[in-house]
Amino acid sequence: MQFNVALLGGDGIGPEVLAQSVKCLQAVEETFGHKFEFTKAAIGADAIKKHGVPFPEETYNACKNADAILFGAIGAPEFDNDPNVKIWPEQGLLQLRKGFDLFTNIRPVKIFPALIKQSPLKKEVLQGTDLVIYRELAGGIYFGEKTTNKENTFATDICSYSEKEISRVAHLAFKAAKKRRKKLTLVDKANVLETSRLWRKVVTNVSESYPEIAFDCLYIDNAAVQMILNPKQFDVILTSNMFGDILSDQGSVLAGSIGLLPSASVGIGKAMFEPIHGSYPEAKGKNIANPVASILSTAMFLEHFGLIEESNAVVSAVLKSFTKKIVTPDILGSSKYGTDYVGDFIAENIVDVDDNPNMNDENIGLGKSTII
Repeated sequence: MQFNVALLGGDGIGPEVLAQSVKCLQAVEETFGHKFEFTKAAIGADAIKKHGVPFPEETYNACKNADAILFGAIGAPEFDNDPNVKIWPEQGLLQLRKGFDLFTNIRPVKIFPALIKQSPLKKEVLQGTDLVIYRELAGGIYFGEKTTNKENTFATDICSYSEKEISRVAHLAFKAAKKRRKKLTLVDKANVLETSRLWRKVVTNVSESYPEIAFDCLYIDNAAVQMILNPKQFDVILTSNMFGDILSDQGSVLAGSIGLLPSASVGIGKAMFEPIHGSYPEAKGKNIANPVASILSTAMFLEHFGLIEESNAVVSAVLKSFTKKIVTPDILGSSKYGTDYVGDFIAENIVDVDDNPNMNDENIGLGKSTII
């Protein structure tokens, strides 16, 4: 198969980790006979410096003409530390999501046995944790009307949702639950927020179309606690934009490093794959950033397009890097392996499943039904 892939490295460590994903796709290309053509484009602070806007037209066109988008990271301190700026990098990512109606973000949180000691939680609490967060991505408070007064002493961010916005992501989450352990938890704040009350009403109605799925609801504060106390109780978590952003970052604590968790953002006709971490500007150019989240996002890209063996081969190579302790310093503080070395090791160990006797069930189903 042939794919056109838009590469949006973005800011900070984004280009560095994305380069390792490209190595892995080139290994898949060589091993399985596929063809990947790459187009680089600017976004975020990088685009502001080059074009004056965070999501220039040429980047939009590169994404429009691509079969899929691979994204690095976004954000820069010079914008974060200046509250008076009118344009900032993250606007580019929001425009990208809105422009292609990427309304669902899928974030798997799976505990890798070889790294279970990496987590601050006890082994008995973590074992068996395998959940996925379905986060609504194109609505809510991030996209609502924003106002400030002239004195910058008062501000508002409007959170709004429609029944349609909620229903479409809910159906995708329930369909994913059917292929997993058949449980879905809606996370909201329906005891306080009108938007959450609408979420609960709409999702409860949608649940009636999936009688085989065990459906329950948790308030966001309780859900955050339960993810730490008993994460294995969750299968599919469905939630709004901001709550999903917070919970998925919390999920990185379970795994032991934010550098381990991938994600997919999907819509009707376009899909983007990216690590959940930020731009980590302190590590830029130091060859210490963890490329695994980006590489596993590439595995989700392959799975999304039905290339299951290829996806499993990438995940298997990542697991081998864990077993051999070929990891970046955030995983083992004493590790001297850099971003490039880890990426090279993983790419070199991507082999056909038929040639890999170490493949087992642990390697299969990273996203579990990310194919939309």
